[in-house]
Amino acid sequence: MPEPVGLGASVLQHVDALIAQEGLGPGDKLPTERELAAAIGVSRAVVRSALNGLESRGAVIRHVGRGTFLAPNASVGVRTESENQPSPAEIMSSRLTLEPELLPLAVAAATQADIAEMRRCLQGGEKANSSEEFEHWDTALHHSFALATHNMVLIRVSELLIESRRQPVWGGLKKRTFRPELQHEYCTEHSEIVEAIADRDPDAARAAMRAHLRHVRNTLLGDQT
Repeated sequence: MPEPVGLGASVLQHVDALIAQEGLGPGDKLPTERELAAAIGVSRAVVRSALNGLESRGAVIRHVGRGTFLAPNASVGVRTESENQPSPAEIMSSRLTLEPELLPLAVAAATQADIAEMRRCLQGGEKANSSEEFEHWDTALHHSFALATHNMVLIRVSELLIESRRQPVWGGLKKRTFRPELQHEYCTEHSEIVEAIADRDPDAARAAMRAHLRHVRNTLLGDQT
């Protein structure tokens, strides 16, 4: 059976992260379709399709009215983890190298619709009530900067960075460090980036992104200067 792609793959990656972070084992119950859809930012139909695929593979057991449970005879991981996944340090190094430098292109090419999407994602992050929900909006906002360049190479690079963040070790770090005060600080930094883009100021946008990512790196990994 081919591996799910796109939104379906995002559901499986989120389930993998939950299993690792919560220490779930065979027989343990997974969140409801509604809860998973809200956490991931997809429709319940996407979640249902992904869970049906897991059921057909024997990874989970679904009971109407009771929920979805990890199968007793299945391994804890829903999918096999790659041995070549990047470390959080490698992810942050890549982000610091790439993301600030794409912002001058975003400043030059962003349409009003692009800026409106950035602000929509910014508002989503401000209203987020959990680490998973904030991570969803954080990822969407950073990708919106790449989309605003209208450069397919940079958009693909951004998608690769997103994929690197969809692994249990990254999600675990973000969940352990998440707190309302930090969320507010990140949102303030995000707002500075968005406003610099809206003001067509490439130097300010680049500097704001670099300062933000250094803050993220220090929070997740400690002082790396």
